[in-house]
Amino acid sequence: MTYKVVQARLGEILRLLEDKAFQKALQDSVGNAEGKHERVAASYPYLKELAKKVKEAEEKVLADLDHYIDMTIRSVEKNKGVPHLARDAEEARRIVLDIAGECRGPIVMSKSMVAEEVGLREFLEGEGFEVWETDLGQLLIQLERGRPMHTTAPAIHMTVERARGLVRERLGLEIPEGAGPEDIVAAVRGFLREKFVAACLGISGANAVAADTGAIVLVENEGNIRLTTGLPPVHVAITGVDKILPTLQDAVAEALVQAAWAGLYPPTYLNIIAGPSNTADIQHKRVYGAHGPKEFHLILLDNGRREAAKFEPLGEQLRCIRCGRCQWECPVWQQTANKWGGPVYGGPMGMGWTAITYSMREAAELSLLCLGCGRCDVVCPVEIPLSRIIRWLKTRAHTS
Repeated sequence: MTYKVVQARLGEILRLLEDKAFQKALQDSVGNAEGKHERVAASYPYLKELAKKVKEAEEKVLADLDHYIDMTIRSVEKNKGVPHLARDAEEARRIVLDIAGECRGPIVMSKSMVAEEVGLREFLEGEGFEVWETDLGQLLIQLERGRPMHTTAPAIHMTVERARGLVRERLGLEIPEGAGPEDIVAAVRGFLREKFVAACLGISGANAVAADTGAIVLVENEGNIRLTTGLPPVHVAITGVDKILPTLQDAVAEALVQAAWAGLYPPTYLNIIAGPSNTADIQHKRVYGAHGPKEFHLILLDNGRREAAKFEPLGEQLRCIRCGRCQWECPVWQQTANKWGGPVYGGPMGMGWTAITYSMREAAELSLLCLGCGRCDVVCPVEIPLSRIIRWLKTRAHTS
C-alpha cells in the first residue's frame, strides 16, 4: 500500500530537519515555552476547576449543536448585529466579500485560525483589496507568504534575523542591522497605526461565542484586536460553530483557560463584543454607531463541524480551545512545527482538524507519523482524547 501524502510530506520534513535556522528558532521557542503553563497553574489553582467547567459546557453544546446555533443567531440579532451561517469556506469568503462591498481603505485582520482555514486574506487580496494582518506573528507569516507554525504563536520558526529581514525587505521599514525584537515591534507599530486609522473593515476571530447573549469573547496581549474591532466602521467576526458556549460566563471562562494553557496568564486584554457600538446618553435612547463600528457581523462557519459532531471519537476534537499546549508537548511537532499537518492545522490537534475541515484521507495518512506517546492527552485542558483520535485516523489510513 502506498501513502502518497506521507511520502510527499516526508521529503519536506526531512529538509526541515536539516534547516539549521528553522531548527534553532523552533528549539529556542520550545525552550522559552517550557514550564510556562505549570507556573501559571501553580499560581492560579482555580484554573483547573475552570477548565473542568468549560469542558462540561462544551459537551452540553455539542450534544445539541443546532439548537445552540439557532440561539446564537437570535441573540446576535437582538443586539442589532448581523449573523451569518456559512456551510463551507467558499460561502464564508463570499459573505465577507459582500460585506466589504465598495470598501476603499485597507482591511485589517487580527489573527484567526478560521480565517486561515478559509483562505480569507489571500481571497480578499485576489479581489483587489489591501489587507493587513495586525498580529505581529501573523504579519510575519503574511510577509513570508507562508503558513502559521503554531496556533497561538504563528512565527515561532523565525529567527530574529529572519523577522528583521522580512520587515525591512517587504515593508520597506528602516531597521538597523543587529536590531532586536523591541526595534522590530516599534517599527511595525508605526506602520500598522496608519492602517488602523484608514481601515474600512476590521476582521477578527473569536475565542468563544455566548449563545445566550450573542456576545463574542476575544483574548489578546498585543492590543491589535481592540484596534481592529474598534476603529473601522464595520467589524466582521468569523469563527467555527464549535466555539459556541451556552452563556457569556462560559465564554469568558474558555478565553481565560485558553490564555492560561497557552502560558500567557493573565491575558493583557479580554474583549467582550455584543453588537455595534452605541450610546444612550441622550434621554436614555439607544443610538447605534457611536465611536466604534456601526455594523457588526458574526459569521459562524460549519465546514464539516456539524457532521463531525456525529462521530466518535472525531467529534471530541470540536471541544478544542486552540491553546496550542498539545503542540508544544509533542516530540514530532517539536521538530517539524505545523509542517506536520494539513494546509492549516498541525501537530496533535491538527490531525483531527484536518480530517474535519479539509481531508479525512490526508489526516489519516499524516497520523501515521505520530509516535503514540500520549503526552498530548495529558496536557489538554479540556481532556480531548487526542491520541485516541489519531489512532482512529490511523485505522482509516490502513483501510482506505
